[in-house]
Amino acid sequence: QVQLVESGGGLVQAGGSLSLSCLASGRVFSSADMGWFRQAPGKERELVAVISGFSKTYYGDYAKGRFTISRDNIKNTVTLQMNSLRVEDTAVYFCNVNQEGVVYWGQGTQVTVSS
Repeated sequence: QVQLVESGGGLVQAGGSLSLSCLASGRVFSSADMGWFRQAPGKERELVAVISGFSKTYYGDYAKGRFTISRDNIKNTVTLQMNSLRVEDTAVYFCNVNQEGVVYWGQGTQVTVSS
């Protein structure tokens, strides 16, 4: 069983930056994929970024060039650095771990970007 706890959300002005962190506890393999998804009101949950166990990264189109995902396999953390934030980035951001086909989710952290 894996538990995920996100932190770092909050309110920021457009153009600003936020860093989200997710701490994974339990048995987490370094080979697991770790990532971030987000869900805005009235919209479906969508992929923000994923980093594989080999540290290969994949970003949603809107995140490319603005967001950076990284992981620390010793601390079992995955971090999302978000720069040049836009109002449309407002959403609840969820940490995600996919380990051997089993998917785990955090409880989410709110990011609000004001104009």
